[in-house]
Amino acid sequence: MGNKICWIVILLTLAINVMLLQWTINAYLGHEFERVFLYSLLACGSASVTLITVLIWRKKEYQ
Repeated sequence: MGNKICWIVILLTLAINVMLLQWTINAYLGHEFERVFLYSLLACGSASVTLITVLIWRKKEYQ
């Protein structure tokens, strides 16, 4: 992965996390508790992808 691709993945996954946070709050306030767990789980997966990508980028940038 190049540096530009890393940044694209980081920004996309952060945007997905913002969207999932909004959906989680809406599901919680709408008493759709089964969706709260699903959206939270997806957000954790997206955050993991972001963290792994940041670590890959840092390794490539400071080699």
